Amino acid sequence: MFFSIVLIVVGPIHWYLYKRLVKDTTTTKRGRRIGAVAIIALAVALLAAFIVPRVIGAKASWVIPLVGYMWLAVLFYLLVTLLVLELPRVIANRTWARTSATPSAGTTLAEPGLVGAAVTGAAADGDAQSAKVTGLAGQVGESETPKATGAGQVDGSSTDGKSGGPADPSRRLLIARSAAIFAGLTATGITAYGVQTALGDPVLKRVQIPLAKLPRSMDGYKIALVSDIHLGPLTGVEHSRRIVRFINGMNADLIAVAGDLVDGSVAELGDEAAPLAELRSRDGAYFVTGNHEYFSGAEEWLAEVSRLGMRPLQNERLEIRGLTLAGVNDVSGGDLGAGGPDFGKALGDRDPNKPVVLLAHQPIQAFEAAKHGVDLQLSGHTHGGQMVPFNLIAGLQQPVISGLGEVDGTQVYVTNGAGFWGPPVRVGAPPDITLVELRAM
Repeated sequence: MFFSIVLIVVGPIHWYLYKRLVKDTTTTKRGRRIGAVAIIALAVALLAAFIVPRVIGAKASWVIPLVGYMWLAVLFYLLVTLLVLELPRVIANRTWARTSATPSAGTTLAEPGLVGAAVTGAAADGDAQSAKVTGLAGQVGESETPKATGAGQVDGSSTDGKSGGPADPSRRLLIARSAAIFAGLTATGITAYGVQTALGDPVLKRVQIPLAKLPRSMDGYKIALVSDIHLGPLTGVEHSRRIVRFINGMNADLIAVAGDLVDGSVAELGDEAAPLAELRSRDGAYFVTGNHEYFSGAEEWLAEVSRLGMRPLQNERLEIRGLTLAGVNDVSGGDLGAGGPDFGKALGDRDPNKPVVLLAHQPIQAFEAAKHGVDLQLSGHTHGGQMVPFNLIAGLQQPVISGLGEVDGTQVYVTNGAGFWGPPVRVGAPPDITLVELRAM
């Protein structure tokens, strides 16, 4: 289903880019052929970035995802910029068309009735009357026989490209090339900034969240929340080492890893995940599955996570001091037949006097969590949109995109995640790790 959507979308978008970046800006067949080949090659690279790693492995194919995903980022911002420029482009073309259609100084328009009478006379009287028409035409304008430019207008100006207007392809070419250059510079500039942000240090956030049932003895309890680390072919072991270093520096009471840890198998990425064994907190580290675990061998990763010292919470809960900590599987587990979320199993028959903090990968799971009286849900998945304005699209599916929100009385905190998926690009949604401080009311 996912690949079908990709194929349906990729074709029209690349055709549009070909139209605006190649066909509208080149005048030779050779130039258009070269541009067409380049656009097709980039489209193939994009599709290969999704397919090849699943066939030959994430690490073995890292060059293909790098090229394909980087093109995806540039393509996205090319598309956005060109669409924004559509209206100014139309206005510019029409403005120049009106300017060229306005008679220049010293140009006289023939009176339609007079010209018509003369022409009629010429048709009726033969060659003699034709001479009269010629004489009459000589009186119109200044020194040349006028040329009709449309709709009864007679103009002494040239339409060979020097005066501009809709008959002047050079002006349309100028507008098209200007828009293409502006879009190209904008897209590459934004993408370069996004790469720097995505590969840089995560932002360390701190948020205080009051819980009505939290005992005074737990006031100020600190949870280090990280999600969407996305270990994969474009990250490397330093990515996980850096995340571990920042989390340990928070001196949290508990560590919560809210899914999407990996994009590949244990055999491929086990060495990149190894530094996670160094995570340290007073009450341990806990893990719930995200949708990407189910694409990467969830059972193997659950075993590996346990070996690294994190406890998976698979539709289960435990009591920590005066707090109930619960975790549910991601909804993708049910879709793929690997066991989805079971809120009844995780939250049934619990002590209603204790506050519940739920780990669930996707914010949308809060609707079900609210029905079970969850006080706070900690989630990831959205990446904060990762690349603005994609956050607007993500908001159509998820109730909270980034930060603290509320769903049917349940507080929901969503981290942007510490990694990236697809393009190593983040614009308007920097990677983060959040220290959640629980406060008694």
